[in-house]
Amino acid sequence: MLMNYLQLQLIVRIGIAVAIALWSLPVEAVSKSFDSVPVTGMVTMIDLGAKKCIPCKMMAPILEKMEQRYRGKAAIVFIDVWEHPEQAKRFRIRSIPTQIFFDENGNEIYRHVGFMGEPDIVKQMKKMGVN
Repeated sequence: MLMNYLQLQLIVRIGIAVAIALWSLPVEAVSKSFDSVPVTGMVTMIDLGAKKCIPCKMMAPILEKMEQRYRGKAAIVFIDVWEHPEQAKRFRIRSIPTQIFFDENGNEIYRHVGFMGEPDIVKQMKKMGVN
């Protein structure tokens, strides 16, 4: 019963951010099973959100730019928690979007909830030694 309540709470919180228009985010996860996330041996930023969430849609072009900027230096991964609710549970997501930064060893270094702009992402990456 408790698990159903927690799942309902997650759905309600996520549902608040629903947008009518569909969005196809070009930044996709490393694999559909997400077994390789966070990426071993590489700083990883995971953005957990939904393709129909308004703040998530606002982040889509930023994530695409970050993926290009950090290609080969850091992994930028998007996970749609509406399509993959098990990942929301795995990463303890309470609200979307949530960004989690991991070091090369897969240790969580920083977590941010809500929209995260490009300057803040770049700043966090620099703190983690990625230029």
